[in-house]
Amino acid sequence: MKAPISGLNGTGPYDATWDSLLQYEAPEWYQDAKFGIWAHWSPQCVPEKGDWYARNMYLEGSEQYKYHLEHYGHPSRFGYKDLCPQWTLLNWQPDELIDRYKKAGARFFFALANHHDGFDCWDSKHQPWNAGRIGPHRDVVGTWAKSARDRGLRFGVTVHQARNWWWLEPSHGADKQGPQAGVPYDGSLTHIQSQQEWWNGYDPQMLYGPKHPADALPDPSYVKHFYDRTRDLIDQHDPDILYFDNSMFPLGWAGMNIAAYFYNRSLLNRGGKVDVVANIKNVPAHLVKGVVHDCERGLTSEIMPYVWQSETCLGNWHYDRDLNDQPGEFGGYLHPRDVIHWLIDTVSKNGVFVLNVPGKPDGTIDSKEIAVLDQITAWMSVNSEAIYETRPWKIFGEGPTKVSAGAFNGTTVANLGAKDVRFTRTKNNRVIYAMLLGHPGQETTIQALGLSSASSPGRIEKVEILGARQVQEWKQTQNGLTIKVPEYLSGIPKYGVTVKTYLA
Repeated sequence: MKAPISGLNGTGPYDATWDSLLQYEAPEWYQDAKFGIWAHWSPQCVPEKGDWYARNMYLEGSEQYKYHLEHYGHPSRFGYKDLCPQWTLLNWQPDELIDRYKKAGARFFFALANHHDGFDCWDSKHQPWNAGRIGPHRDVVGTWAKSARDRGLRFGVTVHQARNWWWLEPSHGADKQGPQAGVPYDGSLTHIQSQQEWWNGYDPQMLYGPKHPADALPDPSYVKHFYDRTRDLIDQHDPDILYFDNSMFPLGWAGMNIAAYFYNRSLLNRGGKVDVVANIKNVPAHLVKGVVHDCERGLTSEIMPYVWQSETCLGNWHYDRDLNDQPGEFGGYLHPRDVIHWLIDTVSKNGVFVLNVPGKPDGTIDSKEIAVLDQITAWMSVNSEAIYETRPWKIFGEGPTKVSAGAFNGTTVANLGAKDVRFTRTKNNRVIYAMLLGHPGQETTIQALGLSSASSPGRIEKVEILGARQVQEWKQTQNGLTIKVPEYLSGIPKYGVTVKTYLA
């Protein structure tokens, strides 16, 4: 039985201040896990036209607005609320998907709890527009949670709702030109107009948020509603990771109290340990100890002093069928080589990597997403020991190619090649892994492992290449570790060759 908790920030040593939150230390299980997969599903995937559909369908002249007119009609008559019941998940097999993600190497799984669209993907006590009542008619978050935990994965939720205040404000507008000029979009509707509609008893204002001036700050009732919904999510599903799609904890007192509540609740219900992780973005250096900093689609240029998180997506965050329709084995999706190199670069710099696999509205993923996952599975089946339960070495790597640091710069991993190396080590410092970001196909020298290098590990007594069927020729000199790399490595993709060195 979970212990009851009272007060905005619960009962415990954490309160809603940064001085208090700086007591936090990220749990070891998270630092060991290294790789997670995310399902970014909500009613916005129904049109299969990618990100931000719920907003862009109200932006006159945008591509998604034009698509909406052609396929659904004008947003004064058929709005975002009318897409919600079409998110059916009729062919959803969560256990099969989690099995696939675990096989690909995921140690934790993220479920989208809500996006900026206002729709809650669990049986929410405070938001009637939720997956238990509309669309799938099931607790999507709870179903994911059970499936993940039954398979030994940690479980996280992502909360994007705080941005709904400004993000869906276009739903309160109208066309400025054309035959529907001046006709209000359905964001103007309230529960009063619902009596003869499928949405009888539901207030669109609860989904779209209130109409307000562009520069208005969220009103107190909106902030309180955000707090209540997020706390309900935590209490119902007990997540191991709570991710906010915001710079810092969102909406002032609400986000800060949720953070303190999340940490205090863990102490109370998990044997006196803060065994959970909270993620936010753009955290100043002097505050990063109090939370796990998330770098969206980004990387760092150095080893970070505290564990951090990089996250990206195979394509768009919400499903876009055009990517599957593109030619080639992987269509328009992120190439598995780049996924693996992104993972390796992140882990070498004390990070944890999350990959979003967007889903179709029926609850399935497409064949080209599966093809990418199969390649990741093949690489991880041989090389995962260089990833899991490792820590950064003295330096993160060497080589001629630099990746660009910061959010939205992660695709620069596409420039990395076999001359670029990334390092990890075992926690006991007895093994160093050197991952070549490609296959050199020849003799190669890793300079940092030389006896006279600035980062010298000392004498190496044994060297292996993961996936090789025989002991390789190698030599450690003052100038580096030279090793011959076999052409064939157990049939695994040549996206990264791992050299395992045992220290004397």
